[in-house]
Amino acid sequence: MRDSFPKTKIASLNNSRQGKDEAVVDVHDHGTNEDCMEVPEVVKVQMRNSLPINKKVHQLLKPCTLWKESSNSKGSHEHNSNKVESIHPNLSRKRKHSPAIIEYSGSEQEGEDLQVQHYPEILNKEEADDDSSKQTQRCIGRFFFENGIDFSAANSPSFQKMIHSLVGGGSTAYKVPSSDDLKGWILKGELKAMREQVLEVVCSWESTGCSILLDGWTNVEGRIMINFVVDSPRGPIFIKSADCSDSIGDVDAMISLLSGVIEEVGVQNVVQIITYTTAGSMRAVGKQMTAKYKSIFWTVCASHCIGLMLEKIGMLSTESRVLSKAKTITKFIYSHETALKLMRKHTGGFDIVSSSRIRSMVPFLILERIESQKKYLRKMFISSEWKDSTLASTANGKMVADLVIGDSFWTEAEMVLKASVPLIRALHLLNGGDSKPQLGYIYETMDQLKETIKEEYEGTKTMYQPLWTVIDGIWDNQLHSSIHSAGYYLNPGLFYFDDFHADPEVAAGLFCCIVRIVDDKREQDLITSQFNEYRKASGAFGDRDTVDQRTKLAPAKWWSLYGGQCPELQRLAIRILSQTCTGALRYGLKRSLTEQLHMKGRNCLEQKRLNELTFVHYNLRLQNLSASKTHYTNVFSEPIDPMDEWVCGSSMEEKAAEQRVRLKICSVVKDCR
Repeated sequence: MRDSFPKTKIASLNNSRQGKDEAVVDVHDHGTNEDCMEVPEVVKVQMRNSLPINKKVHQLLKPCTLWKESSNSKGSHEHNSNKVESIHPNLSRKRKHSPAIIEYSGSEQEGEDLQVQHYPEILNKEEADDDSSKQTQRCIGRFFFENGIDFSAANSPSFQKMIHSLVGGGSTAYKVPSSDDLKGWILKGELKAMREQVLEVVCSWESTGCSILLDGWTNVEGRIMINFVVDSPRGPIFIKSADCSDSIGDVDAMISLLSGVIEEVGVQNVVQIITYTTAGSMRAVGKQMTAKYKSIFWTVCASHCIGLMLEKIGMLSTESRVLSKAKTITKFIYSHETALKLMRKHTGGFDIVSSSRIRSMVPFLILERIESQKKYLRKMFISSEWKDSTLASTANGKMVADLVIGDSFWTEAEMVLKASVPLIRALHLLNGGDSKPQLGYIYETMDQLKETIKEEYEGTKTMYQPLWTVIDGIWDNQLHSSIHSAGYYLNPGLFYFDDFHADPEVAAGLFCCIVRIVDDKREQDLITSQFNEYRKASGAFGDRDTVDQRTKLAPAKWWSLYGGQCPELQRLAIRILSQTCTGALRYGLKRSLTEQLHMKGRNCLEQKRLNELTFVHYNLRLQNLSASKTHYTNVFSEPIDPMDEWVCGSSMEEKAAEQRVRLKICSVVKDCR
């Protein structure tokens, strides 16, 4: 449509509250209100009918009201003085690609203009140089924003010398952004750019649906924080955060908070909410939310549930004993400099400890790393360097050496890893190990996980059955949802294979999804009848290309390309298969900025700036992680805490405890002053 506009025209979509969901659409010459006489009436009608009506599309959530700039809108016919506080539920407008540059005019007034402007292609040299300088300064600003660096660092002489060396060739003529620049025009520019990028994602929700991810934690002061992230195939976006300390145990208060998020994202856009826990009142909240919103599913993060499985397995007698021995080895080595140097010498610098954002996975990751270095650890403890050290004659040194040199520990470790390794591999896969949305695979993944464990123990029921009991208990009571069954059935990469098993649980889950997601009875019947074509692979479903791509394409992509002969079933399949089954934990978002945002005592201007910075920071992090896919491979990685129980000896633990007490006393004294 935009290519039909004369080159000097501006298309403005002006929201108005004069009608229920009305918008005034103006297409006029730049500088005049007269209609273009060269365009036939039929084209005008087609243009008017093809532009969806979206109300309040440029702002998502309050208090993080960052969809629009805070300035006065100009050029619209009529403005309402009330501020826009939410995205309208009907987010249906789809962007068309054109050579035009989309700019949002940045205002918190309703009536805001979404303008399509064309700029001159040729700039003079001074303008080009100035633009290049500003772009460089904005790149520096993005580095500060993304990494949460204090703006005052920009005033550091060493920082300025570094930038002059990198950008200006050592010359001081290049302008280095100051802290005022960073929190002023640079932040404003990045905020505007980020809103435009977020709007691109928002416009995709109508067709693919989206999942609201709850990322919650308790800070050192005991305050409970939750970040809200919306995930879809176009990428995750951060929308707001909340201090839920006063409402986490109050079911009604939590429902009110979550309902606000759902209504503002758009009820028709939300397919599921993924919570980070089932503790406390969250289970009750989930039941009431699904009763209130029939079309929305309440699910628990798959990573959290697999973490629970590992935690419970780690409490079993054999597993607990082996993990305790592994901890004895690591604590001894990392508590003594001589032993640590020897280990790194024999392992080629390899560290046998690692950390993870999923704490229950840490013991098994470390055990796996220890087992991988079995040969070199044994060499270490039989080496002359070890025998000549003073540690070799100590009681703890002898005990650890006996553990490593002997066979019993390694035999037991191997048996434990037969259970933990498949779980950890499944965790990696479900967090995007193959870059596909995993909701269509989780059902099969859990079945394969159990079968793999059974095979590892060579079918010995006394060995695998206790593990199956743990896995089934968490799957049945916390993880499994009917949407997982529907995803399994609709996944062509699984459905058409001989080992596909549509048991009553799968069938019940599938039809439950149809009834909950699709309101119209006629459409429900159409979908049910279209299943026959999908099941028999008739028509386009049986074409050579369609069959060939069943396992090569992501399931939702396959349906979008080849499911057109069954449009109602295609629409349902795309919305279900486009979802994730894990929460925001995999993104590893820093939590300090959220905690700072909810501290009291800040003036309104600083609070607004911090609101904007939080929005830019989290969305830059999510945007760059999504683009690089680094979170897929590093989902487990986290820097090791020097005071961690796996590396800190008993004497060091006591010192660390004393240090924490001293710090707490100092903090109390400071507060009293």
